[in-house]
Amino acid sequence: MSQATIFMFILLAVGVFAKNQSLIVAVSFLLIVKWSGLADKVLPFAQQKGINIGVTIITIAVLVPIVTGEIGLKDLQQALKSSYAWIALASGIFVAVIAANGIDLLKTDPHITVALVFGTILAVAVFNGVAVGPLIGAGIAYMAMKIAEFFSSFGS
Repeated sequence: MSQATIFMFILLAVGVFAKNQSLIVAVSFLLIVKWSGLADKVLPFAQQKGINIGVTIITIAVLVPIVTGEIGLKDLQQALKSSYAWIALASGIFVAVIAANGIDLLKTDPHITVALVFGTILAVAVFNGVAVGPLIGAGIAYMAMKIAEFFSSFGS
């Protein structure tokens, strides 16, 4: 049994222990793909396009109330009268910009990627988090690294 398979079984056990259905399904899917002989085709695709597909699915879920008519332009106008709506709007912009910087960090630094993915797995399994963490986490890490670089430049 390979190290990767053992690691996946540990993650599966964490998912079962934490009763986290998303982690259980994800690990099970990946193990089935690996053992079925489809790994050479499916895993590179999932690695390259998985984040975009996931973001698209989340976006579809968020837009469902608009297409069903539960939320309309009148609701948007009403919401924008609220100070909390403006805070939410600014937060959405901030997180999206941070996540965009995080994508580059994930592509260029494999050590950071491993730490972020493991942190996301722990958050999903133990704290009932949602697996959007790697992008947002990478963005926050990128921002924190830039801040640390800025302040360390004063010490040199």
